Amino acid sequence: MPLFPTELTSERLRYERVYPGETDPYEVYGAAGHHADRIEETTAYLTWEPHETPKESQEFVAFAGEQFDADDGAHYVLRPKQGEDGADEFAGTTGLSVDWERQTAELGIWLRPRFWGRGYAGERAARFFDLAFDRLDLALVTVAHDARNEQSRRAIQRYVDRFGGRKEGRLRNGGLRQDGTPYDLVRYSVSREEWANARE
Repeated sequence: MPLFPTELTSERLRYERVYPGETDPYEVYGAAGHHADRIEETTAYLTWEPHETPKESQEFVAFAGEQFDADDGAHYVLRPKQGEDGADEFAGTTGLSVDWERQTAELGIWLRPRFWGRGYAGERAARFFDLAFDRLDLALVTVAHDARNEQSRRAIQRYVDRFGGRKEGRLRNGGLRQDGTPYDLVRYSVSREEWANARE
């Protein structure tokens, strides 16, 4: 049995692992490619740049598969369930990377603009806290955003507060973009104890 699930669901979302032979690189490219609708806005505060060719999307799928097979993390395609606007569409991807020595998972997500403002980031976080603490037996989950990204700040603060976590602070030049440019990073964390207490 794989350490990470191949599929997950939450109230409004389905999560399909990004994996060679299962994920269509051309679908990834359609959402993450340089020609995609509002892609510059989508990636303005992300660590990756729009994919220039389908080969870049294929390389991402291959990387995700290697990480999954190594039990170091998992990436998932997000799709709204039936009944949601845009049901079954490629809404974005989300991931969970694990540092086993530090017993820590790091969350990441990006969504196409038409799916912004629906609370999907918080719904996904709640599902991944269950995964990190119940299935993977980790001690801490962290999440960070570019200090300039106000939209991410609001979303993250909301679900971190909900689960009793905390803002750890601003790390100057704590992040590095794909082109090597550093940027300030704001980091938050939720511990197993905080998560458990918030659920009582």
